[in-house]
Amino acid sequence: MTWNPLLGAALDAADRGWHVFPLVRAGKVPALRNWEQRATTDKRQIYRWWANAEANVGVATGRSGLVVIDLDDGRGATAPERFVGARNGRDVLAMLAAEVGVPVPTDTYEVATPGGGSHLYFRSTPGLVLRNTVGSLGWKIDSRSVGGYCVAAGSAGEDGVYRVVRDGEIAELPGWLARALTPAPPPAPGPPKNLSAGRASAYAGAILESETRAVAAARTGTRHRALLKAARTLGRLVGGGELADHDARAALLQACSGHVGIDGCTLDEVRRTIEDGVAYGRRLPLRVSRAQPRTEQARPPRLDRA
Repeated sequence: MTWNPLLGAALDAADRGWHVFPLVRAGKVPALRNWEQRATTDKRQIYRWWANAEANVGVATGRSGLVVIDLDDGRGATAPERFVGARNGRDVLAMLAAEVGVPVPTDTYEVATPGGGSHLYFRSTPGLVLRNTVGSLGWKIDSRSVGGYCVAAGSAGEDGVYRVVRDGEIAELPGWLARALTPAPPPAPGPPKNLSAGRASAYAGAILESETRAVAAARTGTRHRALLKAARTLGRLVGGGELADHDARAALLQACSGHVGIDGCTLDEVRRTIEDGVAYGRRLPLRVSRAQPRTEQARPPRLDRA
């Protein structure tokens, strides 16, 4: 039997204790449903998946105890004002490290991506639960951890191969990065709005329409942020009793229907983002109190003079 290098890549990752699963051939989309639960280090299963398949290799980052910092190439785009002069995510990471007075955290396992970027692998701190982010750290920087995955070294893309450029031990995620990736707790809820029943219903409906429209129109690179924002906003309405949980989730899934399968967007990722956002929003309920309709004060009966 001819040796399959992708099988070798999957076995190498499993030897490191990383849970792997197959991606589509030459792509970044999971080839399995429920990939996070099915990702494994079991070599018998890995042989079954890759023995006769040219599937790329996905690493379930959260299950593997990893936080992967994804540094993308700027591709000639102009960085925002805060990061003026940066050409890519690596430059931005250096700027962020300089702001807190620490070395750039590149002394860890690193994989170069075919698109000119790189993945920095870190061990997650025990007890720390981080989710995925898109641009939260800075321009051209994403992260993958619980509920996320990355493409393993040895996999192939349309532009080339994912290759190890710095091997060896995986460093623990620096504290300053852990703090930067930890979402802030929601602020205390404000007082309820005072609207009539009809206006309250229209108010909630307008928010639902606006947020789902923004999600449907989002482009690659902004859709995760748009979906998370919308899910948090609708979660606030759910928490305040202004919108049914099922209706909020169904509307968000419908808004994402045009994104699934495009540029690596998966239904699992969409559902996790909705779950995270709605759960966060429910902790900050938005209530719209119903103003009581005004009634004319009863007039005393007229007393005719005798």
